[in-house]
Amino acid sequence: MSAGHFNTPTFNKPEKEVTFLTSEQESYTYENLFGFTSWLAEKTNGIYFSEEKHLLICGPSSDEIIFLVAACFLLKIPFISLHEEFSSTDAKILKSQINPSLIYSDDPERFKTVFKAQHIKIDKDRLELEAEYDEYLFSLSDTEQTAGLFLTSGSTGTPKIVPIKRRQVLFAAEASANNFKPGKNKYWLLCLPLNHVGGISIILRSILYGSAIFRLDSFDTDTIRHLLSNNQDFEVASMVPTMLVNLMDDTHFQTHSNFKSILLGGGPISTELIDWAVTRGIPIVTSYGMTETFAQIAANPILNPSGTYLPKNSAGHLFSPNQIEIRDDTNKPLPNRESGQIWLKGPQVFDGYLSEELNREVFDGNRWFNTGDFGYLNYRKQLYIESRRMDLIVTGGENVNPVDVEQVIETYPGISRSAVIGVQDKKWGQRVVAFYTTEKEQIDELKLKSYLKDKLLSFQVPKELIQKNELPVTSLGKIKKRELLRAYRC
Repeated sequence: MSAGHFNTPTFNKPEKEVTFLTSEQESYTYENLFGFTSWLAEKTNGIYFSEEKHLLICGPSSDEIIFLVAACFLLKIPFISLHEEFSSTDAKILKSQINPSLIYSDDPERFKTVFKAQHIKIDKDRLELEAEYDEYLFSLSDTEQTAGLFLTSGSTGTPKIVPIKRRQVLFAAEASANNFKPGKNKYWLLCLPLNHVGGISIILRSILYGSAIFRLDSFDTDTIRHLLSNNQDFEVASMVPTMLVNLMDDTHFQTHSNFKSILLGGGPISTELIDWAVTRGIPIVTSYGMTETFAQIAANPILNPSGTYLPKNSAGHLFSPNQIEIRDDTNKPLPNRESGQIWLKGPQVFDGYLSEELNREVFDGNRWFNTGDFGYLNYRKQLYIESRRMDLIVTGGENVNPVDVEQVIETYPGISRSAVIGVQDKKWGQRVVAFYTTEKEQIDELKLKSYLKDKLLSFQVPKELIQKNELPVTSLGKIKKRELLRAYRC
């Protein structure tokens, strides 16, 4: 789906003297970003880049990674940013789909046995270079080129790879700006992981707006409470519900009078949490989006501290010029107020996964995208989300594929079968809960949990492990996860 007959948004080049990035260690201007970008252009001269031959980034949050992502966007170098715990074993699974031309990693040895790509080293002083914006070298356009690739959980145990076009970034940035954006030398707080669309979108939107990023190494509640309560230079923050809950554990926490909004995404948002924030005078924006739409594609408007959403459980209106349909199981569009699957189409929607087999499953003949989510529209065209992709668990802003967890659980000696579900949780949005049956009378739960911690990423490890005599199944032997969820709630 190209931009088609829609006018692609345009943005002005950032002013070199304004702040680009501040962290707890340093502060940099856009002139520093332009200097770094010129250095990277020289460093990568002669290296071929494309959607298939990209720059791979892997490491914990750092100023260097933010500079690298921003410079890649300006130089039209496609990148893929992976979770800092991503291993060479994980990379082997994806080797048939990704083949980087260049790698930046906190551990240069990590992918040495998997990829033959060169490694790039970035010294801290490279971030302090200065240069002018080069109209011929740097670009904020070239809409149909791939900006980056992102991993998102699949239902087969193998992550899906989502190529994001530059036009998606531009349309998403314009839609967000119509709701809110920081001013020059004003900060968008970045405390989200830099392997997620949520974190990367802050970097790319800031370049387009010419605004500033404030990066934290980790989510430190005391530091963030202080910044959002007292520092007038902070105007916007992006968080998952878990983060907001942690902030509001301090009953005295309030944002300062000029703070615009906390953008909430990355998982289920309860009406209780919205009420709690409104009562405390904390302006929030609830939204709906996914990797395939480069973060939010629907959102409520900004609220004043004393405002309230009506209705509170709506995700807001879809961003123009994108389109939405609610369809039944036969793909027939449904009228307002009737629940069904959410289908999207428009310039902010991706063109397809790297796997053509997956694309045949999620696109119809007119290039409408089946999100796999369920919901409905009211008569004002406000969107209500009833359930996200059935197999996907979103906990603390991280996507967990139940199949990945189940496959590991079932390698534990004595366990015959397992089922992993997401249970609604005020703090985490959803928490991971695992049910399992055994060939033995009893499994040592502490040993099982220790085993899973060694095999899974920290956010994938179930917060509860429940042994059952048997799991409910269909006539075809498929586990009835909805029945497990209902039983758990009871």
